[in-house]
Parts: sequence; structure tokens; C-alpha cells
Amino acid sequence: MGYYDQDYENYDARKQKGNRGGWFLAGLVGAVIGVLIMLFAFPALSNFLPYNMDLGGEVTEQEGTAESTGPVKNVSVNVNTAITDIVNEVSDAVVGVVNLQEAGFWNESGQTEEAEAGTGSGVIYKKEGKNAFIVTNHHVIAGATQVEISLSDGTRIPAEILGSDELTDLAVLRVESDKIKKVAQFGNSDQVKPGEPVIAIGNPLGLQFSGSVTQGIISGTERAVPIDENGDGQVDWNAEVLQTDAAINPGNSGGALINMDGKVIGINSMKIAQEAVEGIGLAIPSNHAIPIIEDLEKYSEVRRPYIGISMQSLNEISSYHKQQTLKLSEDITTGIVVMSVAPMSPAAQAGLQEFDVITEFAGEELKDVIELRKILYKQKIGETVEFTYYREGEKKTGKMRLGEQDMLGS
Repeated sequence: MGYYDQDYENYDARKQKGNRGGWFLAGLVGAVIGVLIMLFAFPALSNFLPYNMDLGGEVTEQEGTAESTGPVKNVSVNVNTAITDIVNEVSDAVVGVVNLQEAGFWNESGQTEEAEAGTGSGVIYKKEGKNAFIVTNHHVIAGATQVEISLSDGTRIPAEILGSDELTDLAVLRVESDKIKKVAQFGNSDQVKPGEPVIAIGNPLGLQFSGSVTQGIISGTERAVPIDENGDGQVDWNAEVLQTDAAINPGNSGGALINMDGKVIGINSMKIAQEAVEGIGLAIPSNHAIPIIEDLEKYSEVRRPYIGISMQSLNEISSYHKQQTLKLSEDITTGIVVMSVAPMSPAAQAGLQEFDVITEFAGEELKDVIELRKILYKQKIGETVEFTYYREGEKKTGKMRLGEQDMLGS
């Protein structure tokens, strides 16, 4: 009782296995013979076998009969796609940007310690002599007492902040070039079309996932994102950005948005992160970024023209004041109202006064304050522009030589 005859069980199992093997072999031989009989008996059936797998692993389209004139087509899969080629070429030019800030305590030598306050991404866009230059986002380096760059091989080198611009959310860094191997090239963002495939490269969630690659398409161009620069609840600027569904997460900021030519067409800046929103990433178009980068590199700030007024959009003025204070007719519905004029400013020298209503500037119609800034910042400092305005209901024109101002606004 209780004895387990293992040898007997193994013998029985082998016997059953042998029987199954014989049945299978007999069935296989019968199936092969049946197929051969069908092919010899009905040769036309072979025309309905369009594909054949050869021993090399390639899928080939079988030649047809005498009536068929179609060529033989070979279809092969190559893992070295256009995307992998682009990533190999560009990824080393996308770096990590580490924001270091004082931690509020001292080390043994009495010096203040610095700790990582955040990480983002950056793009090496130029190498010149002993220096290399990197573009990133302003918000990536904001508040930093020191910035370091993390290269693709993990090497970290100190970086100097040449300048940053909060309005466009761009910053330029400079590092020594001896360890820089790759430089990215800018493409023409004005030629980007919705549906065009793109690649995003950056460091989502920090350096742990450095060099992450995501793929998507351009979802939209010329998207306007309202920006409240000074936190007063009023929109100061509409950033014009590219929209993509390529995954962009915290840490991707400052990284590259790349087209299928391997060119940088955008600097990844932000994403719309709401519970019901998915796949809306935003990037600063390269054609908008380049002049900002050039100013930051050369002047450490963005040199913008100004006219020297405080203003308010006409559509924010009550109908009572439109008629009684500004004395406008009902058909004047868009423009900006001059609320004050700075002494000796370009506006003052052009003769503008309080409560004048500007409706056209530099040949373009004005809708509101944001539109004026958009038009103004396309002009050059020192350039003379024409404008149309209303004073107490009377239409007038004037000319203004644009000055330079280092603060936001007009």
C-alpha cells in the first residue's frame, strides 16, 4: 500500500506518446499527398496562391501565368528606419539641463550648498571655437544660481546663462565645446503642415529617462496660447506655438521637436495637462525662436521696439464711454485706447494723446492690445511706421519712429 511505481507510469506515458507520433506522421503524409494530387489534377489552383515565403525569409509575390505581366516584388523589413537614423544623428545634440539653487544650509567649509531644483532639456544649436551654445526654456533655468548640462553619455559640465526671455519662454546657455560632439540644425517651421510626422526628444521626468524619443504628428499650427506674464489676471501675450500629439512630459521642456529631415522645427515648451485632455503638446516654432536666440546670444536680452503708451483694448470699453468719452461711431468696434503717454517717448513725439484710439498700425488692422504687441514686435528698432487713429471721433494718420524698451508692453 502506498507504493508508487514511477517506472511503470513513465513506460505507459512513452507508449501513449509513441502512438500519437505514429498517428500524426501518417496524417501528415496523407495531407501532403492530397495537396499534390489536387495541384496536378487542377493546375489552375496555383494561380490563386499569390504569395510564397522563400528560405531567405523574404515575402515574394509569385509570378503569374503566361497572361500575367506583373513584375516580381520583394518586401523586406529593415529595422533601421528613417526615424532611427534621425535619432542616431540628432539625439546627442539634445542634453539635460539641471537647475541648481541654494539649499539654505552650509557645508563643513561654511559654503552654501546647492541642490537640484529641477531638470529639463536643451538643444545644442551651435559650436563655435571654444564655445557651444544651447537653447532651452526660460522656465527650466528660472531662479537658478548655477546650471549644469548633462550630455548623452552622462557627463555633466557647467553652463553659463547668456540670457533668457520670459515672454517667449526661451533661454540661451554657453558651455565649453571640447566635449560637444553633435550640433542640431534648425528647419523652417513655416513649412510645417498638420498631419506631418514629427519626433520629440528630451528628458521626461528627469535624467533617469534621458534621451527619450516619442513620435507623433503635427496636430495644428499657429495655435495661440494666452500668457499672463505679470500674474495680474490679464492676458499679456498670445504665444504662437505648434501643437503635436507626440508625448511631451515634465522634463521634455526645452527639448527638440524634429521633422523627417532631421531638422529642429520647434522647441518643446509645454503641454496642456488636464484630466480630460490627452495628446496636446506645444512647441515654440523654430522661425519664432531663432531671432530671440540671436538677441539673447548677442545682447543677453531680447531687444523689442516700443512706442511708450499704456493702453486698453477697445472691446473692453463700455458703450457709454465709447460714445461719450471717445466719441466714436458705432461702426468702430476694434482697436486700442491710449490711456497715457510717456514723456519723450516715440508716441509722444508722434503726437499721440490720452484717449486716442489706434485702429491700424504698420499697415495692419488692430483688434486689441495683444494684436498691437504682435505687430509691434515684428518691427525693427529705429524703423518708422505709419498708424491710423481717431481723436474725438475724427480719423487721423501719423508716423512714428520706434524706440527700444527692455520691459514688457508698449
